[in-house]
Amino acid sequence: MNRDEKFILTITAGSHLSVHSFMLVFPSILLVLKNEFSVGLDVLGFIATLSALMFGIGAIPSGYFESKVGGRVLLLIYQTGTIVATMVIVMSQSLWMLATGLALLGLFCSIYHPAGLTLISRRISNISKGMALHGIAGSLGLALAPVIAASFTILFSWRAAFGFLAFVNFVLAFFTFFLVPIMKKTIVEEDHRNTKVTNKTALILYYSIGIFMGITFAGFTTFLPTHFTLQTAEWTGSPTLRGGILTTLVLLSGIIGQLLGGYFGSRFDKAYLLFIIVVLNVPFLALIGLTPGMMMIFSGIIFGIVHFSMQPIGNSLIAQITQSNHRGVGYGISFFFSFGAGGFGAGIGGLIAEHFGVAKIFPAMSILLIPAIGLAWLLKKKV
Repeated sequence: MNRDEKFILTITAGSHLSVHSFMLVFPSILLVLKNEFSVGLDVLGFIATLSALMFGIGAIPSGYFESKVGGRVLLLIYQTGTIVATMVIVMSQSLWMLATGLALLGLFCSIYHPAGLTLISRRISNISKGMALHGIAGSLGLALAPVIAASFTILFSWRAAFGFLAFVNFVLAFFTFFLVPIMKKTIVEEDHRNTKVTNKTALILYYSIGIFMGITFAGFTTFLPTHFTLQTAEWTGSPTLRGGILTTLVLLSGIIGQLLGGYFGSRFDKAYLLFIIVVLNVPFLALIGLTPGMMMIFSGIIFGIVHFSMQPIGNSLIAQITQSNHRGVGYGISFFFSFGAGGFGAGIGGLIAEHFGVAKIFPAMSILLIPAIGLAWLLKKKV
């Protein structure tokens, strides 16, 4: 990996870290907001769904504009836009204003993935390794978010957690503006994998799998901090901080998954690996809600490793089956289905939590994931 490639990875990795931290602060403080605004988890779950929908919807036009204005411009729009959205959240005095700010935050965060992933897919020669390192930064962002949210909530307020991340993006915007050059090469010249034809059948199957995996991801990340807080009520220490630390532990395991995905993805058939990953997601997700104490935490860690190993493999697979000029749109549509349509997992989880308890969310999500096994089997035969 040469100097330019390392620089591109550093910028995109920093942005990937911040985007996932932004999106996980809200789920990390659900119980705090439940008490402050006197609402149920079902209402907060649907607010999370609204933010996730915007996170997905905005990815499609972002993918289109990536080929028109380039990744640098889109990165700057993401970084500065999230600062504006955060100001609305920090100043919110009502649930409606908070929901508006979170919707704007999701919209601006949606810009990142099509820009960052397309940039990596075109400019990094070892795409599996590049996607793995980029994914590790995102997993680190997910892992740090619960601790950031809990720590700032205890020391200052939950608003300060959002403010801190806005400052991080301000710094990122500064370096992006002054240090990232305006690229002048054409797409074909800079593309390390100039794919000529899109495998439409494989792409449709992959997107379908992404919906089910997205529902799982939304339900898992939205309610895991709350689940850990409630299930460890007899443990000592601050409930909010305890739930945050345990969630961080589980999400940190995603880094192992990213590394494994990058390693195996560059050596074995990606579609076959994807099938295995989807199969293994089902039992370990269910066990998070069906087992107590340390077994619950262990199941969460194994699930984190398995689930996040899909990211470098799946993102590399999109580059393999998508025509080069349409790759930005391909990534945009993928994230629309994964985070937008999949975001309904937060709303579904909220309803389950109110009627059956938070613990039941995880086995219910594992059942919803079963159709993805069949889809992954079909994809394996089409690639």
